[in-house]
Amino acid sequence: MKRIRVTRNGKLMVRVKGQNHFNAKSSGAKRSAKRRSIAINLSMRVRRRFLPATGAK
Repeated sequence: MKRIRVTRNGKLMVRVKGQNHFNAKSSGAKRSAKRRSIAINLSMRVRRRFLPATGAK
């Protein structure tokens, strides 16, 4: 629950994986892309089960 953020429109946003350490070797474009959040797609069944009170659409 802490790792998922629900936007106003009901989208689920998460951090990009693999951005905690060992980033010095990667290119600047990859590093800047890792700073952004990405949207995830979950089925309605999974959303109802794991995110009941978030208002996720």
